[in-house]
Amino acid sequence: MKIAVASDDKIHIADHFGRALGFVIFDIENDVIVEKEYRMNIGKHTGECGSCDHDAMIDNIKDCDVVISYGMGRRIFTDLSKNNLKAFVTDVNTVDEALQRFMKNELKNRLDKLH
Repeated sequence: MKIAVASDDKIHIADHFGRALGFVIFDIENDVIVEKEYRMNIGKHTGECGSCDHDAMIDNIKDCDVVISYGMGRRIFTDLSKNNLKAFVTDVNTVDEALQRFMKNELKNRLDKLH
């Protein structure tokens, strides 16, 4: 299983999926992290309305099974789902804590935070 966590600094979860600088990607086998990498967020929001390139963002992480972010819009949430990526919106602040909670099946999916 591969998990992508939106992050600007590889430590904290980015406030918004589309504006995140990149993703910490974890490759997990038998509940053990076997690989960790950081990928830049290709297609990220530039600040102008409609500047996100959802296809580019999704293509960059399409080998992942799960995406975790602190916030995201409903459109990208729907687009991730259409591409078989399970999106979690969390109120957890750090990448490591979110990953540990997810692996223990304790990460709450805060869909009320979608906008």
